[in-house]
Amino acid sequence: MMGAVEVLQKELAGLRTGRASISLLEPIVVQAYGAEMPLPQVATLNAPEPRMLTVQVWDRSMVKAVEKAIQESGLGLNPVTEGQVLRIPIPSLTQERRQELTKVAARYAEEARVAVRNVRRHAMDELKRAEKESVISQDAHRDLSRQIQDATDSHIKKVDDVLAKKEGEILQV
Repeated sequence: MMGAVEVLQKELAGLRTGRASISLLEPIVVQAYGAEMPLPQVATLNAPEPRMLTVQVWDRSMVKAVEKAIQESGLGLNPVTEGQVLRIPIPSLTQERRQELTKVAARYAEEARVAVRNVRRHAMDELKRAEKESVISQDAHRDLSRQIQDATDSHIKKVDDVLAKKEGEILQV
């Protein structure tokens, strides 16, 4: 269940708020040396200012490939090349785009809730099987079921809290 919450936090970190975050660029894949490589494996990522990201490309011959990958990432970013450094200004979000991002965040949260519920269902099935095979008693089954439900409720609350925090960040002007 914690895994579902952690995955949600990683997915939400990639959603763009008004501030620059290197997690925005980490999933970008670059065509490098005849293979696809994640951007952090060919360059150093930094966020020197709240609305600016910099990408320090290690190999001068890779600058154009990195620039192309960032432009084609679908993030709406336009890097400015200065030698081996790419400066990427982060434009402020429109209200319409903010609303779209909250919907995306809500979809990620629902996927996390479903994952938590799947863990609960699997655990409950295991309890039923154990009771059927007389490994545990009915009382133990009832107690463990209650503990599983409590864990499920607390993890779904964590998902909701993470979502509320992210929505606050996205909608903050």
